[in-house]
Amino acid sequence: MAWLLAFALLYLALGIGLRDPWPSDEPRFSLVAQEMLDTGQFWIPHRGGEPYPDKPPIYIWLTALAISLTGSVRFGFLLPSLLAALGTLALVGDLARRLYGTRIACFAVAALLASVQFVLQAKTAQIDMVLTFLTTLAAYGLLRHALLGPARGWWLAAWGAVGAGIITKGVGFLPLLLLPGWAWLARRGKATPLAWKDIGLGLLAMVGVVALWGLPMIIMSLNDAELAAYRDNILFRQTGQRYAASWHHHNPWYYYFVSVIPWAWLPLSLALPWAIPAWRRRIRRGDARTTLLLSGVLLILLFFSLSPGKRGVYILPALPLLAIAMAPMLPGLLRRRGLNLLGAMLLGLAGLALLSAAVLGFFELPALARLAERHQVSPWYWWMLLGLSAGALLAGLGWRRGASGLVLWCVVFWMTWSTLGYQQLDRTRSPREFMQHVAETIGAGAWVGMPNFDEEFLLQSRQPMVHFGRATPAAAQLQQAFHWLQQAPGERWMLIEQNRQPDLACADLAQARDLGYQNSDDWWLIPGTAFTACQGVENAAPVYVVPTTVPPPG
Repeated sequence: MAWLLAFALLYLALGIGLRDPWPSDEPRFSLVAQEMLDTGQFWIPHRGGEPYPDKPPIYIWLTALAISLTGSVRFGFLLPSLLAALGTLALVGDLARRLYGTRIACFAVAALLASVQFVLQAKTAQIDMVLTFLTTLAAYGLLRHALLGPARGWWLAAWGAVGAGIITKGVGFLPLLLLPGWAWLARRGKATPLAWKDIGLGLLAMVGVVALWGLPMIIMSLNDAELAAYRDNILFRQTGQRYAASWHHHNPWYYYFVSVIPWAWLPLSLALPWAIPAWRRRIRRGDARTTLLLSGVLLILLFFSLSPGKRGVYILPALPLLAIAMAPMLPGLLRRRGLNLLGAMLLGLAGLALLSAAVLGFFELPALARLAERHQVSPWYWWMLLGLSAGALLAGLGWRRGASGLVLWCVVFWMTWSTLGYQQLDRTRSPREFMQHVAETIGAGAWVGMPNFDEEFLLQSRQPMVHFGRATPAAAQLQQAFHWLQQAPGERWMLIEQNRQPDLACADLAQARDLGYQNSDDWWLIPGTAFTACQGVENAAPVYVVPTTVPPPG
């Protein structure tokens, strides 16, 4: 087990320091964390000077701590996800060992470490891996008490982890979905009985942890209208309203089963046609372990399927439970001819597609050549390596071990993704060099306004910047930007997408500097002197000064 966790550390940590935060979520969380460090305002997260109510603060605190300890956003922003992933693997391994023994525990850890979604999130600076660690910790405590208990210390620790999960992301209560299956098993004498007293103590532990942050936040908001809006948003709009009447990411009820699980839970998803009948037999025999683990997986999937707003990453907390439930069957499943044939076919298709794309890229197929030039990438050698490695694994292992070959190819993919992939994509996904060019063009002391701002540009800014309110309508942002530019036209500039040219009819665009393509848009840098004919509106919206180490003029 120790050697497997040591490999996981090297495997998942590979690439840290080789790239900047990438849109859409990573620059936002990094900017908020950096702003905490710059301003010393830790209790209420702020983004570009205005309260950031979309998420509670725990993940942002961890990111700020990592940036502070490493002295660098680039080296620190991925550390919370890495450490959370390692912690999740350790919990899965220990729980599987206690339930099934050391050999099966190694299969459980390997299954989770091989899963596409788990590795992707371990290498991504989003909240979900930290949430998954906390939900796995809570599930660990509950299952220790239910199946190996009584263990009331772990019961209370589980409820405390639920509270921490709630102030990491509102759905931190997901482990409590194990309770219905637990109650059913307890009535049949197959699990530790549930006592109302214990449930009451658990609720107190959960509420106590949430109150450590929530109560001071509520008190701070009592006499401040802006903070009161933050409080109402994070307590109500970002929780119940977001679940019941989501305003984005709308998908049908079957979305996770058809569009996410087949790829995100690879290679485990390939084994489901054989695993499901085996699980059914175990449940019929009264296996409480399988019953309780799968009840948690299914209720998590059901919970998120009932909401109109769905993202693939939401179901990540179910994956550790699935890995433990499948681990006892993996030695037998890996010998299945059908599973290995599926693995070999998928490996062959992936290798053929990448090899063909690499060859066409080398021969400058016009469509690929245009994409490579626009995005400033040439991934042909990387794709060639992936394609050839797929062929080598098929030739060396044969189709009878196709599932193992697919797992090994995923290792090759993620190791090259974390090195060659980062090298190829960082320039086009991070505006670090772009913002350096802005500073060289207008001087580091010049002020830049950005209507409808993107966080990655603020994060990489080399000079003081302002924006005009994330929630302010686009037209009102432009009017306020015109007014702001006209106050000091020789010292201020606007950074704006070229596709918004119809909104700039009043501006003298002959003065605009074409900055080219960056982060999916073409950009202009326009001096304030180009907007003298535009009609600005004073106080149409607030001007937010982005915290920066560059002192403001005067």
